[in-house]
Amino acid sequence: MAGIYDMAKELGGALARTDEYQALKASNEAVEEDRELVEIRNRIQALEKQIEALLQAGQEPDEALKTSYGEVASELQSKPAFQRVVAAQANFEKIMYKVNETMAQGLREGGQSRIIISS
Repeated sequence: MAGIYDMAKELGGALARTDEYQALKASNEAVEEDRELVEIRNRIQALEKQIEALLQAGQEPDEALKTSYGEVASELQSKPAFQRVVAAQANFEKIMYKVNETMAQGLREGGQSRIIISS
């Protein structure tokens, strides 16, 4: 069974070396260093906490809170650095989708095999 974990670790390492992962990592780091984006993200997180607290209390957020959230979300989405993160995340998700599909294919094929590997 240790072989499976070793292969999983190798796969993680291989994924970390892909251009898509490197682009995602770089775009996330750039966002963390962008003071304006950090401030916008903090504002949106504060609004999300307010909305969540209201919903958990069985209350509906008022229009002013909904409007504020929409405005801050729009401001965040309009920033080029944030758009780069979204694009990089989408590209990395495509790689992960292909990896998962390939593993699923391996499971289907392995499930049909009569050879049993002990753990």
